[in-house]
Formats: sequence, C-alpha cells, structure tokens
Amino acid sequence: MPQNPGGRPPRQSGPARRRVPEPARPQARPRPARLKAAGERPLKLGSPRPRLRLVGLGLTLVLLVFTVRLLQVQAFDASAYAARANVNRYIPVTLAAERGTVTDRSGIDLATTVDAYDITAAPDLLTPERIKAEGAARQAAALLAPVLGERPSVLEQRLTANPKSKYVVLARRQTPKVWNRIKELKKASAARAQRKEGADVLAGVNREPHSKRVYPNGGLAAGILGFVNAEGRGGGGIEAQYDRVLAGQDGKLVYAQSGGRQVPTGDVKEQPAVPGSDIELTIDRDIQWAAQSAITRQVQESGADRGYVVVQDNRTGEILAMANAPGYDPNDLAHADSAALGNAALQDAYEPGSVSKVMTMAAVLEEGAATPDTHVEVPNRLPRADRSFADDMDHPTWHLTLNGVLAKSSNIGTILAAEQLGKDQGRANQVLYSYLRKFGIGEPTGLGFPGETPGILAQPAKWQGSRQYTIPFGQGLSLNAVQAASVYSTIANGGERIRPTLVRGTKGPDGRFTPAPVPERTRVVSDRTARELATMLESVVDDREGTGNKAKIPGYRVAGKTGTSNRVDPRTGRYHGYTASFAGFAPADQPRVTVYCAIQNPTKGNYFGGQICGPVYKQVMEFALKTLQVPPSGTQPPRLPVSYDDQ
Repeated sequence: MPQNPGGRPPRQSGPARRRVPEPARPQARPRPARLKAAGERPLKLGSPRPRLRLVGLGLTLVLLVFTVRLLQVQAFDASAYAARANVNRYIPVTLAAERGTVTDRSGIDLATTVDAYDITAAPDLLTPERIKAEGAARQAAALLAPVLGERPSVLEQRLTANPKSKYVVLARRQTPKVWNRIKELKKASAARAQRKEGADVLAGVNREPHSKRVYPNGGLAAGILGFVNAEGRGGGGIEAQYDRVLAGQDGKLVYAQSGGRQVPTGDVKEQPAVPGSDIELTIDRDIQWAAQSAITRQVQESGADRGYVVVQDNRTGEILAMANAPGYDPNDLAHADSAALGNAALQDAYEPGSVSKVMTMAAVLEEGAATPDTHVEVPNRLPRADRSFADDMDHPTWHLTLNGVLAKSSNIGTILAAEQLGKDQGRANQVLYSYLRKFGIGEPTGLGFPGETPGILAQPAKWQGSRQYTIPFGQGLSLNAVQAASVYSTIANGGERIRPTLVRGTKGPDGRFTPAPVPERTRVVSDRTARELATMLESVVDDREGTGNKAKIPGYRVAGKTGTSNRVDPRTGRYHGYTASFAGFAPADQPRVTVYCAIQNPTKGNYFGGQICGPVYKQVMEFALKTLQVPPSGTQPPRLPVSYDDQ
C-alpha cells in the first residue's frame, strides 16, 4: 500500500464521518532569554525547617527564663520580695493620744491640748539617685528654716544624717498656721518641678497630726501643774506625776505611699489611739490667783529670794492654793528662769522658826504638863548646854502665862515649857519627838509630788548640846510649806490630822469620774487640847501684846502664829538671813480655812514674820473666806490672860 506522504494511515473506506476538532492548547509564556555563565550551576532553594527550629529554640529558652524567674518571685522568694516591697511602699505613723485635761475643782481648764503637727520628711527622696539633682537636702532646709524657726544647717543635718531613712522629724508640735505655710511652699516647689525649673525638693515633707500642751492661765499654778517636754511627756509637777494617766495610749497608722505622698486608694491599717484621762485638782483657781498675786508682790517689795503661800480646807485636807514666787510660764519655757522651775512650797526644806512652837504647846497641853493659865517666869537670858538663849529683844523678867509665852513668841518660855514633858531632858526630848512625828514632820506629806522633801527631823538620841533646846522653838528641824500648813489644819480640825490632797479624782475617756482615795486620818491631840490651842492662837492676833496684829480680819475670829527664824543659805550651808512666816486659820470658832505664808531671805525693810507675812495672810484669808462664802464669826474671842502679877 502506498504510503501517505504525511505518514498517517490511509483513510478507510466507508461511510463518511464528521470530524471533531481538538481543543487548542494554551500557548506557553515566553521566557526571557538568560545568558549562562561558563560553569554556573542552576539555582536551588534551601529548606526552611532548620531556621524554624532555631527560632523555636530561642523562644523556648526565653520563655524558660521567664518561667524560672516567675517561679522564683512567686513561689520560692515570694515572702522576701513582698516584705521588701512593703518596706518601700508602706509608711508607719504613730497616732498620738490626746492628752487629758487638768482642771481646778470647778472644772476650769488649767492645762489642756490644742491641735498641732509634727513636721516630718523622707530623706531617701532627697538623694541624688532619687531626685536627680545635687544639694536637694540643702535646698529643702533653706525653704523650711524660716517657717520652722530653725537654722538651715540643723535641718540639713537631720535630712542627711541617714539618707536611706524614710522618716525623720524636723520639728515637733507646730501650729496649724505653720503647716499651712509649708503646704504653700510644697505647692510652689511642685509647680516649679512641673515647669522643669528645678526638682521638687519638698515632695517628701509631710505632717503628723499631734497635739500641743497649753496653759490658758499662763503662769497661774505653774508650780503645781509642771510642764510637758518636747517629747510630749510630763517634765514636772502634776504633768510628770500623773503622766501615764494623762498621756493615754498612742495608736498606729500604716499607709501606702508613693513619691512621699499617701496613695488615696492604698491599704490603710489603723490602731486607734486611746485618749488620756482628765484630772480634777482640789485647787480653786480664784483663790490660787489671790495667793499668787499677794506672795509675788510681797517677795518683790521685800527683795526676797522666794516665797510661798499654801491654802488648805482644814475639814477635808484639800489644798485650795499652792503659790510660789517667783514663778514661770509653762507656755514659754525657753525664757523661764531655771531656778523658778519646780514647786518650792514642797521642795524647799527650811527651819520653820516660831510657827513650830504650836507643836510644842500641843505636846505640853496634851501631856498635862501645863495649862494655858500656867505661870511661866521668863528671864532675859537662859543658859543651857553650851550657850545662853535669848528672845528676839532684850527685856526684864517677864511674868507670862503659857498663853502669853505663845502670844509673845518667847523662845525662853517655850524651852521652859518643853522641859516639863519629862522627868529629865532625855525623856522630854523623846516625848516631843513623838508629837512632831504625829504632826507629820520628817515624813512625806502623802501628795507624792515629784521632788518633794520630807524635811529633816533627827532621832532624839542625836539631839545633842543646844539642839535639844532649839528644836522646841523651831530651829534644828526642817519642813516644807505644806507640812507647816498641815500642822495648823490639824489644830483647826480638832486635833485630827488629815493627809493633804491635791487631786479630787480622774475622768476617763468614757466620761466616768473616779474620785481619789479617801485621805488617811490620824488623831494627834484631843479635841480639848486643839480647842485650847486655838484660843491661845487667837491671843497672838487679837491681844495688843501679840505679835500677829497685822493679820486681823474684821468680822472674823482669827487664830495664827508668827515666825522669824535664822535661815540656812543653801549655797554655803551656813546661817545667813531670815525666814519670815505666818500660819493660822479662820474663823477660829468654826475653822474652815488654813493659810500659811513664808518668805525666804527678805533684804528690804522689815524681816519679821508678823510684819511682812501677816499682811499676806490677811489678804489671802479674806479672799478665801469670801470666795467660799464663809459667814462671819458670831462670837467674840475669850481673850485669855497673857501675863500675871507676880505680887
């Protein structure tokens, strides 16, 4: 069969068939011509799997580091980090308890508290690392010094002494006015820092609410009240004696801080403070003022070293006034005279002189050794032991009754009377000693006052030489002013001694009043002896021969006794100058009030007790009787004989 030129098989014979055209093939995209370099291999892409493995390994290591650190922080060292965070975040603050108020017997404030602030700072916020500035502490000190009234160098030292500290007190008990000025400085400092004009050096300065002790009456009763020191603790007087009662219990506040400021929404833990209790004294403010005014004026006029007045309710033993001169203002301790601090009426021990003779007479009457009418022949001189005794003036032989011996304040007559207390001098000394002790000489008054002296009273065995003859008239023993007043209150109270009291009671934070314990009572002499002594003491004031005429009070019967004794100079230990005094009570027929006055070392004018202390006694007693509304006496004094006719 002949071949077809196209190489296809020959068409078969048969019926004709319709030819289906084949689909057209897409044309291939033409490739750009590329010149091949000699010896170049064809490009072949690498596998991505190694890279993925490397990245995955890196991420795994990073996550592993974070996981280990997270476990360390949250599991193993969680408590340590939490404690460190708390140290940096939380600030502990002491909440000072409000100090109790001291009032007089009528509830009038004598010592109280007002709002004040302790100015504090966070030194760690002023370090160059934190504030990014040099000399921040110096700048802060310079801004605060004029407001706090302190030298800039002092404040800077406090801010830099412990740079890591978060708390230091810059000034204590500042007024709200001072804090308001500091707040203005803080705002100005913050504004400058915001304007990029400097660092905010006052950001860490803050304040703690506190209180400040004030004394509304200035120096009135300062010797009794005392003062509160810079630490807020009692530094003397009632403030020190009852510090724990007045102070209360401080509380505590812990708050979150940031940048020296409290976080408003942060955690706060607070233990509230418990306020102190109030103390009500037995003092009457008005009588205290009268006593303090009178003794201050007399001390100045007499050019004396000091003086004191004690006023006591003889029926209860309550001290109504205890005044000292010179005094001080507890609101301004910086300008107070250190010699005037304290309470000299309780802290000074001195020889009382003739006011002490009433105790000798009490012993003589109680022992039955004599009566007010007993005759006593008093010579101009009396030789005893190693000396010859005299009275305050030369005189012919006096023919006095025992009442006259007291009225004329004869030392010789008192010695002669005291010798009748025993069959010999040794026994007489022991008897007198026992009465002096019962009157409270040589032992504390019972007030428990800081720095109080019990006085000095030697045992009878030590009453050697002339001492055994000087003690009966008030030389050779010592006491304080409250003890002297208590002696006369004992006579006024019918011979029963009531321990002096200065506090009526306390009022707690709940408002409940707790009265002070009932004072101890001791029978010293009989009521009869006390009444006889009261009558004899009236002769001192009422009789024209008595030494206490300047103490007379119109309308009232007055019982009293003068005293002028040689004074021991506390600096040299030798006798120098005098102690002038006057003690007594009124009304003599119905005793209510005892007043005792003493002035140490008067150098101008008269130095006799009746002349310079008698007027003080009269002024204070008159005021006290009117204040207490004591009615005048309804009877006249009996006027016992002072002398007798020796014919």
